[in-house]
Amino acid sequence: MTSQSQGIQQLLQAEKRAKDKLEEAKKRKGKRLKQAKEEAIAEINHYRLQRETNFRQKQTNIMGSQGNLSTKIDEETATKIRDLTSHYCKNMESMMGHLLDKVFDINPEIHPNYAYTI
Repeated sequence: MTSQSQGIQQLLQAEKRAKDKLEEAKKRKGKRLKQAKEEAIAEINHYRLQRETNFRQKQTNIMGSQGNLSTKIDEETATKIRDLTSHYCKNMESMMGHLLDKVFDINPEIHPNYAYTI
């Protein structure tokens, strides 16, 4: 009987060792998965940074600097506004006189379709 209890004890110890090894393997697997995830995130971030840098470089090559473009547009707009304002001031009085002449120059005439009856 003692040999049976020793055999059972050995089986229980072997089962415990197997259980410990299994848990240890699960922990290693979890650590490896976490490490792989961190490596993947780092690789994704590196790739994203490369693509953004490449995109910005192409955008600068094609469109030029956006800051320069917006300042150029602002300058052109200011120049056009100054030109329009100066033309307006220069031509305002003559146009007002021309319009008033047209409004007040009344020539009463009979319409050609009006039937003249006497």
